[in-house]
Order: sequence, then C-alpha cells, then structure tokens
Amino acid sequence: MIQPFRRLAILSCLSLLPGVAAAADLDGASLSLAWTIPFAGILLSIALFPIFAPSFWHHHFGKITAIWSVLFLLPFAAVFGLGMSATLVLHALVAEYIPFLALLFSLYTVSGGILVWGNLHGSPRLNTTLLAIGTALASIMGTTGAAMLLIRPLLKANDNRKHRVHVVVFFIFLVANVGGGLTPLGDPPLFLGFLKGVTFGWTFQHMLWPVLLLSLMLLAVFYAIDRYFYAREDELSADEATPDSPLKLYGKVNFLLLAGVVGAVLLSGFWKPGIELELAGVHAELQNLVRDGLLVLIAIVSLWATPKQVRAGNEFNWDPILEVAKLFAGIFLTIAPAIAILRAGVDGQLAGLVHAVSGADGQPVNAMYFWMTGILSSFLDNAPTYLVFFNLADGNAQTLMGPLSQTLLAISMGAVFMGANTYIGNAPNFMVKAIAEQRGVAMPSFFAYMAWSFGILLPLFLVLTLVFF
Repeated sequence: MIQPFRRLAILSCLSLLPGVAAAADLDGASLSLAWTIPFAGILLSIALFPIFAPSFWHHHFGKITAIWSVLFLLPFAAVFGLGMSATLVLHALVAEYIPFLALLFSLYTVSGGILVWGNLHGSPRLNTTLLAIGTALASIMGTTGAAMLLIRPLLKANDNRKHRVHVVVFFIFLVANVGGGLTPLGDPPLFLGFLKGVTFGWTFQHMLWPVLLLSLMLLAVFYAIDRYFYAREDELSADEATPDSPLKLYGKVNFLLLAGVVGAVLLSGFWKPGIELELAGVHAELQNLVRDGLLVLIAIVSLWATPKQVRAGNEFNWDPILEVAKLFAGIFLTIAPAIAILRAGVDGQLAGLVHAVSGADGQPVNAMYFWMTGILSSFLDNAPTYLVFFNLADGNAQTLMGPLSQTLLAISMGAVFMGANTYIGNAPNFMVKAIAEQRGVAMPSFFAYMAWSFGILLPLFLVLTLVFF
C-alpha cells in the first residue's frame, strides 16, 4: 500500500521525495535484509489478514501496523541510537507522512465534493467510455483526482449488475495507473523526474505511444469481458429498471479547487527560494511547506464551499482516508531500510538486481530496466523506485533524455504501468478498492487481484517489451 497511497498522483510524489532522502541517511551497503522484515510484515498483513481474518483485520489493522512499527523502531534504536532513530521518525513524519497525508486529504476531499448525478446503466459501451474518459483525465488531474472523480459514477451506473468486479479492476488498471503516464502531473514517479530535470515535452512525446497502445489494448480486452458478463445478467424487472436521465454536475467549484491543487504542486516544482527550516537535522524547504499549507487550505475551502447534500449524494465519508493514514504511518517508517539497500546498488544485499539491468559491456539492458523497475514498483513505492533506477542508469536528466532515452522510457513505463500489479502498487488503487467495497462490490483479495493483474497485464507488458525494447 505504500505505493497506492503515496502515488496519489502528482501530490504524493512530493511527499515521497523527502522519503528517499530519509533512506539515503542510512548506509544501505551495511544493512542486512533482516531490517526489511517489519516492512514485509506490514505488506503481508495487508495481504493475508483480509483473507484469513477479515473481521479481526477490519477492527485492528491500525494496532497491527503499530506493532510492526514498534518491532522495527526498538531494534533500530538499540543498534543506531536514539538520535538516528529520532531523525528517521522525524523524516518519516515531517518530510514524508505529513506532506503525503496533506496531498491525499486535499485530493480526496476536493474530488469527493464533485457529484455526477443522473441515471446511467452500465452497458459495455458506457463502461468503456467512462474508462476511456478517466484514462484521459488521469494525466491532467493526476491518477488520484481522476479515480476519485469517476469511481462513484461508475459504481452507480453498475449498481444493478451482479458481475461488476471486473469493472473496478480495469478501472484501477486504466484510471488509477496507466492513464497517468503522459505528464509529470499524472503520476508521482514522473513528477520526480520533472524535479530532476526531465521536461514536460519529453515525457509527453516519449510516453504517448506506450500509454496509447496499452490503453487501447486494455479497453479492447475490457469491452470483450464486459460484453461476456453483460450478456449473462438477469433481465431487470420493470420496477427495477429506471429510465436514463441526463448527467448533471454538482459542486463545480471543486474543479477550480482541483486546479488549485495542481497549481500548488507545480509551484513547489518551479519555485526554489532556497530557504530551509531545520528541525533536529530534518530539513524542510519553504516551497514544500507552502505547498502543504495550500493543500490543506484548499481542502478546508472545499469542505466549506460544497453543500452537504452534494457530499451526501456521493456517500462521502472519511473511512478510506483514515485506513490509508493508519497503514501508511507504519509503511513510511519501515520502508527506509528497503530503499537504502536498493540505493546502495552493487554494494548492497540486492546487488543481484543491479547486475540484472546491465549487460556484460556495462550498457543498460532496457527491457530489464522496464521489468525490474516495474516489479519493484509493484511492491515498493514507485516514486523512490523510479529515482533509484534513474540514478542507477546515469542520474543526469540531459543524458537520459538524449543517448539513454530508451532507458529512461523503460524506467518511466515500468514505474507507472506496473503500479497496477497489486493493490499497493499505486496510491489510488487501495482507495478505489475501499470505496467499491463500501458500495457493496465484493472486491478480490490481495492475491486474487494479482491473479487478475498477472493474467491480463503481464501478457500486455510482454507486448510492450517487444514493441519498444
């Protein structure tokens, strides 16, 4: 879930950037993989408890996450000292968690204030159209913004269907992940690249064809699957069937506020006053503090300006974001050793991964960069994973946009596309799952979802490998 929530589109990228710095304070070359056990424990808890003890998990997931966090912090303090532990915690809270939550809070609140009202029936054509619209919007307003805007109308359109799990699964594939690949605003890894010097133009030009090809293939597969299930739906009785009515938008002021969210994120990327505040060795740059303050302010304005009836129409509540907040508090704390070991490259205990992306002549193997970045992005946060392989390939944006442009493309595609492989691969994934379950959709478990993603996405990723690398 690291990725699911962090990758809340544009916004979450920023919060993750400091997280990389936190991991960099650790000497990854000297760390054992045993330090990643609490992090793995949280991920396994997220995967297994909902399957084998769903009621227990629902009531105690916050406590379970806290236990894993303590099991990490106590040995860490004993080995590295209270000072290093305090710095790690402050980094996780001040530089990562608080900005992440501010971003998530803002996007969730603003998008939850937009109500798409009307009577639609989830036919294969309508569902495919909604998925296509969401995919296009994801690069403009971020995967989280687009997902939160459209998931409720999509669920409402299909609320009379028995077979609708696949609709939400493909929504996660397309709107919450693939659609964010065209601009740095769409997905956190690409925004990190933007901050490192990769231009808007390069991202759009080089990611256009991979995003278009994968989107069209997924939409075609979805349409075929949806037609199959739609043909097996029971006929609606006259009482159940409601006539279509035109769609109406309520809470339109929130579109302006969404633009404000995008503006706040861009501001922190372009405005560099060179002013920092320091707290116990943790540096907070002024532009990031201003961004986070603006995000919280925008969310408050949205709550104030949106009529209560609009949020009631969306069945808006805080449960999904509270779940994310509790889980990611532990994730942000325990992920630091994993990222540090990855950043250590050939000197760390994951050196085999580093060797896997280079040929005998030392040149990058682009297909391996695509797959290794993607696999790690499926289970770790895709933003720092992107940055690790960005630095591993060369680290200079001009070189990567030039002679190594195919390598940068492979890293970008892997980080963005394979975030759809698991619920924890990208920020919106888990939120979409939570909202769907609130609406009565029996979403697949962690591993059952991976059966969907592996069965559908991996063959398409092989096609991308053959076409582009």
